[in-house]
Amino acid sequence: MLAFSTATMVAALAVQAVDPLPVAPVPVAPSAVVADEQRVPESPVVPVSPPVVPVAPVAAPQTVPVPAPVPAEPNAQKDIVVVGQSRDAGDPLRGVNAQAFGATQAVDSAVVGPVARVYKRKVPSPIRKGIHNFLYNLREPIVFVNFLLQFKPGKAAETVGRFVINSTVGAAGVIDVAKKRPFRLPRRSNGFANTLGYHGIGNGPFLFLPLVGPTTVRDLIGGTLDRLLLPTAIGSPFTDASYTVPAGVLGALDHRADFDETLKCLHDDVGDPYASSRAFYLHRRQAEIDHLHRRPPAPPPECQAALPATRIPVGAAGATETVPPPGP
Repeated sequence: MLAFSTATMVAALAVQAVDPLPVAPVPVAPSAVVADEQRVPESPVVPVSPPVVPVAPVAAPQTVPVPAPVPAEPNAQKDIVVVGQSRDAGDPLRGVNAQAFGATQAVDSAVVGPVARVYKRKVPSPIRKGIHNFLYNLREPIVFVNFLLQFKPGKAAETVGRFVINSTVGAAGVIDVAKKRPFRLPRRSNGFANTLGYHGIGNGPFLFLPLVGPTTVRDLIGGTLDRLLLPTAIGSPFTDASYTVPAGVLGALDHRADFDETLKCLHDDVGDPYASSRAFYLHRRQAEIDHLHRRPPAPPPECQAALPATRIPVGAAGATETVPPPGP
């Protein structure tokens, strides 16, 4: 009995000693379950994150308008520069021209002007008028050629009629018979510079040259062709110094005498005589081109009426038409 009881107690103690051993894995089981539970929700979260990624490109278009205003500022600055440069486009050589103008005025005041006024006072008017008519009559072939180049055959024919009548009946052009009855053929001015302007060739830069005076690149080329026509086409006496020197001197005196009152108006008591002379010359030349096109002229500057040439676009066509004095 005693041995049985002892064995029973030993077995009970053995059972109690064994019971704690299976309890040890119990805390491990919950950690494994938690790990499994954490893994289950992670798998569905991974596919959800990709749809969020396309939201990033939406911000890219917001940066596109930012550089747009940058090129606008240089363009605005360029526009301002262009406007500033266009102010002196018609007279880029103003500095050189003004110096030549001052030098020419000094010579004119000391020599040319006084001589021209003496010529106007001392030489009888019929003689001066005869010289004036003679010089103009020699220009009639130039006028004729340029009316043909301007497609004006009617005026070209009238020019031929004037030249023939004045060269014969008018004593080599000394008397302007053609403008009187019964012919009534008006005197007209024309030249290669007018032909270039008539066909759309611009003035080019304004020039003020010694011995030439105010001109432009176009008028300088046209005037040179005018002077070369008769010497090239006819030759002597237009190539001889015995003719060219007296004709040049008389033409310059006649031109300066006709311009005397106008020059006084343009230069005396004027803030900028150079600018006044330049504006007067350019307006007169444009008025002649407009007259060829039968367009109304622009309003004239001051002293316009003092020069007979400026009445070309104002007066009616026909016998009342006048022309500018010949150039020097």
